[in-house]
Amino acid sequence: MANVIITGTSRGIGFEMVQLLANEGHKVLALSRNEKTINQLKHKNIFSFSFDITKNEDLKKVDEFLKSNWDSVDVLINNAGRLLNQPFLETESDAFEAVYKVNVFGLANLTKLVLPRMPKNGHVVTISSMGGVQGSIKFPGLSAYSSSKGAVITLTELWAEEFKETGPSFNVLALGAVQTEMLEEAFPGYKAPTTAFEMASYIKDFALTGHKMYNGKLLQVSSSTP
Repeated sequence: MANVIITGTSRGIGFEMVQLLANEGHKVLALSRNEKTINQLKHKNIFSFSFDITKNEDLKKVDEFLKSNWDSVDVLINNAGRLLNQPFLETESDAFEAVYKVNVFGLANLTKLVLPRMPKNGHVVTISSMGGVQGSIKFPGLSAYSSSKGAVITLTELWAEEFKETGPSFNVLALGAVQTEMLEEAFPGYKAPTTAFEMASYIKDFALTGHKMYNGKLLQVSSSTP
């Protein structure tokens, strides 16, 4: 059974992944600013506390948890994301930067913290978006969000190269339309063909086994893009 860390677990795909993994017997550290929905599950395999990926003191809480409870981390799923849907000329620099603090800098800082505890056959899976894939369809209002998702695709490729001798493996999944609260915020009224549970099931299986076949790869997981 694996020790798994997942960010962005209060709703949507992250919330579903936590339950799927825990029900299979894996130990899951579920991290999000709002831990109430996770705590209500009262699952013996789930550990959680309030966590803001942009705050150094919260990163220290993760470090302390790992020192006290887990010898190693087998899987890290970087799922947390911040959305901003706003015309570029109306976007203040602070708002633009806030997206990057979560989607890029916070993700990088948590990954840096966890990496020394991961074995050679460990797996870091980062959740990106089709909006961050070069050449894909782009949408107005998503300059900050989609560009940040493009950044983590390149980061994944760089990490895979830097750690190719020692591990772990790094892969990134660019998701298309999934019926989540975040999709509704970005595209009000659009109905996606894929549910959060369906995508969570796919990501869960990939996180546990994908490193055997892939490293440093971008996989486009999309049957539909709004």
